[in-house]
Amino acid sequence: MARKYSKKASSDVERVMKKRKAGTLKSGRSGKKVRSRKQAIAIGLSEARAKGKKVPKKASKKRKTAKKKTGKKKKTAKKSKR
Repeated sequence: MARKYSKKASSDVERVMKKRKAGTLKSGRSGKKVRSRKQAIAIGLSEARAKGKKVPKKASKKRKTAKKKTGKKKKTAKKSKR
């Protein structure tokens, strides 16, 4: 089975995970400390992708649109008085 990521990309993620463990990893725009493991991995892969290493494209999230349930009114048969 082929590797999903290149070895260099894996080393980038490993480096970022060590920074997270040390408490020095910060997110991009806000500059807050990263505590989430998943977020740290995403940052590592993003950096590897920016450097041009073999990393698959971001998986698109599928949104489920909430369908409005329209209550179907039952039609009752009207009896005519004739």
